[in-house]
Amino acid sequence: MSEQNIYDNPIFFEKYKSLRMNDTGLNGIMEEPALRVLLPDLTDKIVLDLGSGFGDFARYAHSMGAKKVYGVELSANMIEQAKLITHTDDIEYIHASMTDLPKFQESFDLVISSLAIHYVANFNQLAKEVYSHLKPGGKFIFSVEHPMCTAKSSSFMKNINGEFVCMPIDNYQNESIRHTTWFVEDVIKYHRTLESYITGLLGAGFTLDALKEPKVIDSALIDRPETAIFNRYAPFLILSAYR
Repeated sequence: MSEQNIYDNPIFFEKYKSLRMNDTGLNGIMEEPALRVLLPDLTDKIVLDLGSGFGDFARYAHSMGAKKVYGVELSANMIEQAKLITHTDDIEYIHASMTDLPKFQESFDLVISSLAIHYVANFNQLAKEVYSHLKPGGKFIFSVEHPMCTAKSSSFMKNINGEFVCMPIDNYQNESIRHTTWFVEDVIKYHRTLESYITGLLGAGFTLDALKEPKVIDSALIDRPETAIFNRYAPFLILSAYR
């Protein structure tokens, strides 16, 4: 099955763009800070960003001294927006799928992916492909929607007053496609267990060196106290491994 290119759906794209540009989602208060803590020194490094989106990480890596950053992104809308707000030749955006990477002349010091791999059907194949593109000692760091969230294709349960009750988990061991609603109907994601993520990395030859289930950062809990509900379960999983 080919990947769904939901980010080129005009309704989805505009709503997602508003979410990210206004920083009203969970990226800035949970996922991004936790992911950046795991980064190696990026000075003079060559970086590959899988599912590079608006190019936020590519620009950050460049600002931290990366020599060259390649961003691979399936969405033409995302690529266009990323190019508009990127002002250096040291970042190159490539319109392609992370499951069908182009040939690169370089090997990479870091391959990173932020909240994109849960759209990929075959993680084991992707892990092997990433491994083949890394230098010895190179790192693969990625975040995904946590398996406790992808297991059941629905949002958290609320009571009659619209208040958070719990995150429902069902069919956890059934690793398969999920049809969800997020901005639009029938957004396709792939559920796999935590075990499968880790064994996929190990099977590709990686050594796991970090596993994080990030919490809301303290400053956000002060500024946006309603975000405390996201500490009652784990929205994101972050894994770091090296070749």
